[in-house]
Amino acid sequence: MLRPSASASICICSQAPGVRVHASGLPFTDPSGDRLRAWLALSAEEFYDVRRIAIVPMGFCFPGQDAAGGDLPPRRECALTWHARLFAVMPQLQLILAVGGYAQRWHMGRGNKAGMTGAVGRWREGLAGRARPRRIALPHPSWRNNAWLVANPWFETELLPVLREEVRRLMGTSGQPTDEQDSGKA
Repeated sequence: MLRPSASASICICSQAPGVRVHASGLPFTDPSGDRLRAWLALSAEEFYDVRRIAIVPMGFCFPGQDAAGGDLPPRRECALTWHARLFAVMPQLQLILAVGGYAQRWHMGRGNKAGMTGAVGRWREGLAGRARPRRIALPHPSWRNNAWLVANPWFETELLPVLREEVRRLMGTSGQPTDEQDSGKA
């Protein structure tokens, strides 16, 4: 689940692996991962290239389920014990994508009173900021956020094209996504 990198310029920071991803041993090997790769216009090969993209979740293992069958929050000891150490050895990072509320609170600060919509809505500030690494909040790519995506069409029409361009720039690649990349409905 954890894929730190000494050379990646982008770090995807998410919450914790779900049961399917935990069993696979590779992050984002589920429909959420398909959607995230489509959002970023990356093939699986590009996405999992640890030389270019690091993946550091808030929790490193499946945290279990609550009484209603939903995933529990990421285990706090992972972030408390390891995040400062991990990010200290990845000074080359230029962009952190904080995917979902848990990652947003850690990487974007706890003072965010506007919730996810406010955090994601400040994407222009994140890209224009002078602090390094720059930080952009993204909603979790789960189906649970479909209503949010419908209610916030600016995410797909304004943020994603600029984010895709920035990801391509940081990865040192250019050009349009392939049909396979473009076919994943964001």
